[in-house]
Amino acid sequence: MKNKALDILMGLSVGDALGVPVEFQSRQSLTINPVTTMIGYGSHNQPVGTWSDDSSLAFCLAESLCKTYDLKDIGKLFVKWKDEGFMTPHGNVFDIGIATSQALQRFKNTNNPYTSGGRAEEDNGNGSLMRILPIIFLVKDLPIEKRFQIIKDVSSITHAHTRSVLGCFIYVEYALVLMKGEEKYKALTMMQETVNQLLNTNAITSEKEMGLYNRILQNDTIPYDCSPIDSYFEAEIFSSGYVIHTLEASIWCFLKTSNYVESVLKAVNLGKDTDTTGCVTGGLAGLYYGYENIPENWKNVIVKKKEIEDLAERLNKKYP
Repeated sequence: MKNKALDILMGLSVGDALGVPVEFQSRQSLTINPVTTMIGYGSHNQPVGTWSDDSSLAFCLAESLCKTYDLKDIGKLFVKWKDEGFMTPHGNVFDIGIATSQALQRFKNTNNPYTSGGRAEEDNGNGSLMRILPIIFLVKDLPIEKRFQIIKDVSSITHAHTRSVLGCFIYVEYALVLMKGEEKYKALTMMQETVNQLLNTNAITSEKEMGLYNRILQNDTIPYDCSPIDSYFEAEIFSSGYVIHTLEASIWCFLKTSNYVESVLKAVNLGKDTDTTGCVTGGLAGLYYGYENIPENWKNVIVKKKEIEDLAERLNKKYP
């Protein structure tokens, strides 16, 4: 039986590692000198195949889910990562977002995952989106209302604002349809229908917050004056650390390409927050195209490849 956990965990970590050496570089500089394969050093002076906090926190979530679903345990593993280098490629944390750092300190002080995450509008970086995808295995067979609640709770350990929660929810819902084997454009339409139905019939979020995701959620049945996300030009797609930008860029890269390699290279070469755009795109592309479509020479240099494969095997066994 196909191991979807391996598709996802290797997919996101390879995309992440492709982006680490060029994080913060501009789109203009990467247009002149684009990333074409796995390289090392650069922005963070890390060896080839090194993944960042994005993958580390996704692995922490996966590790916790291999035991049971326990928000406090997830939070504790996040803190263990931050303080002790748990689930890092080389035993130390070389990159951490401000909102994540502050939230984990609050969690460490209170041991309360429901109050630790930032709730202000400025707390809407991509720090929960980048790590959320392993939750798909826990929620895949649950009703949509329950899926939303769990995704909200897991995001809120670090990012509790509705905007961040909604970004995570949209991402996981799209991945869930892809996991069922649907073609990626049909899957997008199916996700739009189910997400919009939930948001329009429940007081989960405000019309303002829903509207911020118009470029992803719009379809012919929704009265929004905007085009489907894949019709935008590259200049209209942003790749900052803002949660909406990351989600839009990742879905755009996934839709505009036809294989794993093209997807993650397109994501990384957008510039700026390259590791996270690569990671979020890589999660979708890995799930859709499969582990076998990730180049062997890229997989083989991924740090702790064997440990990642073992984690995927345990996650797959827990949630067959």
